[in-house]
Amino acid sequence: MSEQVTLTIREQKRLKVLNEVEAGKMAVARAAESLGLSQRQVYRMLARYRRDGAAALAHGNRGRPSTRRISQEVRDQLLELLKAEYRDYNDYHLADVLAEEHHRVLSRSSVRRIRSEAGLASPRKHRTPRHRSRREPRPRPGMLLQMDGSHHDWLEGRGPNLVLIAAIDDATGEVPFALFRSQEDAVGYFLLLREIVKRHGLPLALYADRHTIFQTPAKATLEQELAGELPRSQFGRLTDELSIELISAHSPQAKGRVERLFETLQDRLVKALRRAQASNVAEANHVLTRFLPAFNLRFRKQPAELEPAYLPWPAALDPESVFCFKHRRRVNNDNTLSFAGHRLQIPPDRHRATYAGCRVEVRQHMDGCLSLCYQGRKLVTFEPLHPGPPQIGKFIPAAVPAVEPSRKAATKAKIEKIHTRLPWTPPTDHPWRKPFKIPAKPKGNAY
Repeated sequence: MSEQVTLTIREQKRLKVLNEVEAGKMAVARAAESLGLSQRQVYRMLARYRRDGAAALAHGNRGRPSTRRISQEVRDQLLELLKAEYRDYNDYHLADVLAEEHHRVLSRSSVRRIRSEAGLASPRKHRTPRHRSRREPRPRPGMLLQMDGSHHDWLEGRGPNLVLIAAIDDATGEVPFALFRSQEDAVGYFLLLREIVKRHGLPLALYADRHTIFQTPAKATLEQELAGELPRSQFGRLTDELSIELISAHSPQAKGRVERLFETLQDRLVKALRRAQASNVAEANHVLTRFLPAFNLRFRKQPAELEPAYLPWPAALDPESVFCFKHRRRVNNDNTLSFAGHRLQIPPDRHRATYAGCRVEVRQHMDGCLSLCYQGRKLVTFEPLHPGPPQIGKFIPAAVPAVEPSRKAATKAKIEKIHTRLPWTPPTDHPWRKPFKIPAKPKGNAY
């Protein structure tokens, strides 16, 4: 019984040409031109064909294992890691971890093939993306930063729920800074922008959603309308003072780069936090600080123009006077003002004996301090009991003589005391507990 040989389309074409040469219907020179080979190679092929038949046209390595194939030892090691530690790692992430920590350089397709052959499905489910008009990224770093917060179970139940506040450069895909917070608030975005400015400089524009942190829902007052001003949030006021354009996104898809960043971090950063056994916000930020340099090195792309667009910090501008929360208050006749449930006393100085009737600026700084300013001049500073980022609406100044509880706070405390008072129960011998007797009507004429 003759051996059956399977030929590819290319090998079938060669067989047809060689048969025509053997039949004398085609010259060797014409056959070489048709096959794209030299005449010498055609003569060699003819000699093998006459000796071994059609089997001579099949490739000699067909049916043999490749010399470049992944060894069985490496395959077994990969499967053990997949079943034990890296079950929920996607193919790209697993290939990176194998190269960095286990010194096994495998391509993503090889990892996928070995995992598929073992019957282990990838945790990532790919869906066909919807068609949207693509926006070309900015050509230079620092021209546009997208920023947002991600609510996710970052600690996987080992600690409190955290929010990751991060920014991504539109031109390079680099994360200039990120931090974990207990909630998504304006303080987190202040700290984020302050660190970006400190490390890189002032970006030209910021791209964010329509959260009230960036856009206030308050309507303009009569004074603002007459002055031609629009009400701004604290973060909007900050970008105005730094001359940074704040662009509002009308849909999550519009800021797709930062959304995809969070999708990647929710896969990779969660595992880094798990391996470090982080259980609170301080440990999570420590892991994030070590995680970001390698992450940027892995995913950063080359911009169209290498020259950064970040602007230097203005020398005449004090960072402490900008990166703070500012509130306007009117001074009472006794040279005090109310703020966050406290009455703050303004001491007399060499400029004015009293500031009654003046509108001063209350500043909440990032270290928790509180200062009062009038026309850009600092009047007094109050140190907080607990240093740290300010809690908006919860400022508690230190026990200094210039601070006393306001009348509103005292009234509120009295009301709470009344509501929490237990009802009074009369004793058993109280007149209220004795039966009431109606006196008898006298008989006859009383007169």
